[in-house]
Amino acid sequence: MDSVTPEQIRLSRAEENRRDRDLARHLGIREAEIVAAFAGAGAVRIDPHPDTVVKAAQALGDVMALTRNESCVHEKDGFYDEYHTGEHAAMVLGPDIDLRMFPAHWCHAFLWEIDGRKSIQVFDAAGDAVHKIYLRDHSDHAAWERLKTELAVADQSQTLQLADRKPVEAAKSNPDKADTLRAEWARMTDTHQFLRMVSKLKMNRLGAYRIAGEPLARAVDPGGVDAALHAIQAQGIDVMIFTGNRGCIQIHSGPIETLKEMGPWQNVLDPRFNLHLKRDRIAEVWAVSKPTKRGAAVSLEAFDEKGEIILQIFGIGKEGQDSRRAWEEIVKTLTPVREMAE
Repeated sequence: MDSVTPEQIRLSRAEENRRDRDLARHLGIREAEIVAAFAGAGAVRIDPHPDTVVKAAQALGDVMALTRNESCVHEKDGFYDEYHTGEHAAMVLGPDIDLRMFPAHWCHAFLWEIDGRKSIQVFDAAGDAVHKIYLRDHSDHAAWERLKTELAVADQSQTLQLADRKPVEAAKSNPDKADTLRAEWARMTDTHQFLRMVSKLKMNRLGAYRIAGEPLARAVDPGGVDAALHAIQAQGIDVMIFTGNRGCIQIHSGPIETLKEMGPWQNVLDPRFNLHLKRDRIAEVWAVSKPTKRGAAVSLEAFDEKGEIILQIFGIGKEGQDSRRAWEEIVKTLTPVREMAE
């Protein structure tokens, strides 16, 4: 990754009409190295901890939050309200921007101004994007100018020391404990208990789904996610859509108004929420039911061929905004994998 100099990176970016993520792949480097190459020339290195980044975002006012993985991009406009710090996990719990952040993966961060756009960009140890914050025309641009001076760290070098990417953990099951899995699953009272439970049984999320069986987990045709998005739009119901990576999970709560297909991409193009889903990367979809104190939490969850989770969709169960029954009916209509095989 050190064979391309910062000067070559800057020249390539000026000459190539590619997104930074694609340019990094083309050059055989990581996306963070592109931004770092502009340190002192449009980019400012800052402390990457969520405490610093979120405080900066709060100063900027109404902005756009972006979190993505290889298969899905989640963009949400709003304010970074109700920040809660934490050693292992931090949260933003605003009505629009809703995030779960894992500080261990927030390793490099920059204020970056280029091509007429201003953004805060955060990357993990391998140089892959964790979270980005884009200013809008109505954001506080005077605050941006102050932040460039206030947040700059001493090290403004144009190169980075990066770690190797950690591979995605493949589905991990323990068939000998399938009965124990089902019994403990049935005793859950909160969805947040699920990952601790499967980890204790030496499994992971996808591995547990594969052996749990109905009514806990049902394999659905990969086209089911697209079908569900259309049904959500047609019925006008509110849902929660989770998209993320190891370092950040971003959540949309509300309706879907505008869907537009562009090749393999299905796009939600609403005024303050955009989602870009690459449908041909969906390898497995599971309809999942987890018990809670307020009834079953039914989700639709998509995974890529490596077993990495792409997105999750839940019904919203808030008082006066309870879409759970309608959402459960949508999920019930989705074609099971076994019927596709027949």
